[in-house]
Amino acid sequence: MSENYFKKYPNENGYFEEYGGAFLPPVLETEMKNITQAYFSISKSHNFISELRSIRKHYQGRPTPVYFCNRLSDKYGGRIYMKREDLNHSGAHKLNHCMGEALLAKHLGKKKLIAETGAGQHGVALATAAAYFGLECEIHMGEVDIVKEHPNVVRMEILGAKVVPVSEGLKTLKEAVDSAFNAYVADPVTSLYCIGSVVGPHPFPMMVRDFQRVVGIEAREQFYEMTGELPDKVVACVGGGSNAMGLFSAFLEDDECEIYGVEPSGRSLEPGEHAATMTLGKPGVIHGFKCYLLQDEKGEPAPVYSVASGLDYPGVGPEHSMLKDLKKVKYDTITDKEAIDAFYELSRLEGIIPALESAHAVAYALKLAQKYPQKSILVNLSGRGDKDIDFVVDEYGLPENPK
Repeated sequence: MSENYFKKYPNENGYFEEYGGAFLPPVLETEMKNITQAYFSISKSHNFISELRSIRKHYQGRPTPVYFCNRLSDKYGGRIYMKREDLNHSGAHKLNHCMGEALLAKHLGKKKLIAETGAGQHGVALATAAAYFGLECEIHMGEVDIVKEHPNVVRMEILGAKVVPVSEGLKTLKEAVDSAFNAYVADPVTSLYCIGSVVGPHPFPMMVRDFQRVVGIEAREQFYEMTGELPDKVVACVGGGSNAMGLFSAFLEDDECEIYGVEPSGRSLEPGEHAATMTLGKPGVIHGFKCYLLQDEKGEPAPVYSVASGLDYPGVGPEHSMLKDLKKVKYDTITDKEAIDAFYELSRLEGIIPALESAHAVAYALKLAQKYPQKSILVNLSGRGDKDIDFVVDEYGLPENPK
């Protein structure tokens, strides 16, 4: 991917064409400018880059591998490959930006990290980063997700984080963001809000994307080394969109690679039954930035739903919104049922239990494989499914054992 793209997007005001920006209360404007200035100066320094590279290699276990799915490909067609972010320390791609944000907080002299979480993977990753650097950590999580993702709640608490239950509204990801943002507004000087995706006010969409670019850089090199060519199809799930931007960033200028972002159509495409923002949303403002947004009749963020807590968000990253308009990425949907079926297929055929978020991307890859049996497909397996197994079995039961 050309460096000119990353210098062009976002612009100095944090816009990806018409999306992004920073719609902030006055109390945060100065602090955000300080964070932006620090990011451009500190994160480009030799010391910062060297320390982050050392962390990725010796602590996170990077690079994570690209794996060819033999049995899945035999059954569905195509040549299905997976970038194994589930093998990243803490079990998902989230640690890629959490370690970067925590390292930035350390250089800024911050004492506390604050964040929201839906599926719990961002919360676990940030709690891990806080423990590594000796910082306080406060994670805001909707009460619905606390019950649904209980294993990750326990992991956060073991790591020393304070988990703050959020009881407002639908008690899921949007409300957790609201709560975490309010906590940050109350103490912006000694704390840093470490947002969990490529969303929020500038500079967060840029920062998180840049820290996640390691996924695409590794995957491109690994895939080419394995096959001698680039993948025909590149697939990732999209909620806020951090894992997807990490992978997509390496292939945006390759016309031979078709890129697909996969959203949850949930139980149906009726209002409140899905989180298909790119499919049914329109431009609006949420949590301090402009993006495609699912809205009610008053223009407020609409209620959303997904079986995958990490995709349960009415907005999407501003860079994804731009890529949709530029037709650089095709955005499509997968239902709850398709995701659950893919969850079990990958588990039974390859011995890999995926996160429910990642299962949406896997499900879409299986559709592509059947439609294009001669094509290669690279999927970002963004997280492992340990957190989801109790919920899935309780809600859907075990499938019949294959004969």
